[in-house]
Amino acid sequence: MGLTLSNVILHQLTKNDQDELTVNYRSAALPHNISTENLVAELHRVFNAKAGKGFGSFQSDSDFKNWLQDLRRGEQNFYDFSQNCAERLKTELAKYPFADDGTLVLAEYQSLATDYLFIALLPSNESLKVTEGLDISATDYLDISKMDIAARIDLSVYGSEPESNRYLAYIKGRVGRKVADFFIDFLQAEVGMDTKQQNLVLVQAVEDFCSDSKLDKEETNQYRKQVFDYCNEQLKSNDEVEVSELSAELPSSEDGSSFLDYTKERGYELEESFPADRTTVRKLAKYVGAGGGLSINFDSMLLGERVFYDPETDTLTIKGTPPNLRDQLTRQNS
Repeated sequence: MGLTLSNVILHQLTKNDQDELTVNYRSAALPHNISTENLVAELHRVFNAKAGKGFGSFQSDSDFKNWLQDLRRGEQNFYDFSQNCAERLKTELAKYPFADDGTLVLAEYQSLATDYLFIALLPSNESLKVTEGLDISATDYLDISKMDIAARIDLSVYGSEPESNRYLAYIKGRVGRKVADFFIDFLQAEVGMDTKQQNLVLVQAVEDFCSDSKLDKEETNQYRKQVFDYCNEQLKSNDEVEVSELSAELPSSEDGSSFLDYTKERGYELEESFPADRTTVRKLAKYVGAGGGLSINFDSMLLGERVFYDPETDTLTIKGTPPNLRDQLTRQNS
């Protein structure tokens, strides 16, 4: 990928004998070489691939925002900026019972003509290696694939649209462990665009458009499938859903109104673009449910054709089972 590295540095957060977090500062920024470029490129790739990202912007009184502005104006060097960040992160992280140690990485770089600042607390794992003398020794490595405490600031958008509510992206973290909370506090940011909500609004707008346009069942299923296919392609290519682009691919209503016109006229409050949420948009193409030892997943177009639901008896009838399931059932009953 076309990545141009400006600055990258690592600091380490460790626990002392009193189980208190301390910072082990690196003496200088890392040199620019193939190893550091590969590190930042991998961080960028993994971050792009992470699902469930949140978006936000800086609070008006954010110290982090002021440090970043000083850095961008050349009034503070990258090393001093990184020290301020490490010290503040340690202070915020120490407030939480799950305070973990790890390696803090800060990187300033450009990718595809966009400037970024990347910040993450990476976990370290131990592995074994064979030495030249064929002995076994332990070595620590950064487990980038397990990264769940990270944020990336789109410096290009921040510079041109400081009022935007989405130039800061962060990983929301694992369910039940709100690791994103302290990171938001560390950055002194506030939550902005809600990606999941945008996807829910999109799905509802599609359903309403089909209903108001009086599309028949086949037309409705085809319309849903087109929207799902578009969102799925955007997910695969790490691109966002562009509502105007999506609308251009969809058929208009009988009165000539486009899907984009429909969403604006009825006040759906969709952003011009937003990341697709796989779980949400899947509702356009599939019915999915699990519970009580039962898991069911089928294409929405099969409802009323091969799959029938009776709400009065809460019964689902399936005509024609998959061959592999049929074989298992046949063997079980023989």
